[in-house]
Amino acid sequence: MEQQIREYFEREKEIISNLDYAELAKAVSAIRDAYEREATIYSFGNGGSSATASHFVCDFNKGICEELDKKFRLVCLNDNTPIVTAIANDLSYEEVFSFQLKNRLKPEDLILAVSASGNSKNVIRAVEYAKEVGAKVVGLTGYSGGKLKELADYHMHVNVDDMQITEDIHMAFDHMMYRVLTDALGK
Repeated sequence: MEQQIREYFEREKEIISNLDYAELAKAVSAIRDAYEREATIYSFGNGGSSATASHFVCDFNKGICEELDKKFRLVCLNDNTPIVTAIANDLSYEEVFSFQLKNRLKPEDLILAVSASGNSKNVIRAVEYAKEVGAKVVGLTGYSGGKLKELADYHMHVNVDDMQITEDIHMAFDHMMYRVLTDALGK
């Protein structure tokens, strides 16, 4: 087992060393800009990606903002189980995020869409709606990036065909943003 453990982390280190750091900086700048203009930032995803999207809310709204007068306005669309299941049951699972954005999302708002494959239908539907409204999209993807990478304005892409490593690095993005934005906002 020790060798398998070592190989897993060696592969993860290799993937991290090949990230597009300039593109990551653009995405983090877009999040900071949304904060500065007091825009709402909506995050969402499915499965492990939903956990990452939810974790953003804790780290941004409480962690980064703990000692700041102005707070982030981050909302996770997969956190309300009753609304997600009602939309899925009554309309379609493909609508669980886009329905929540309709008549609420403004052009100045920002989307943090998390999909390791980049092809989750409900994520793509919400991103397409955001593009119609004129809101910018940060896409957190893995594998080839799928449709989300094509649609996103800013990319936090993990170029690996491995769900677990993709999700690990997406969580690392969250914690990296926590550190970088905390420093940038003078906490």
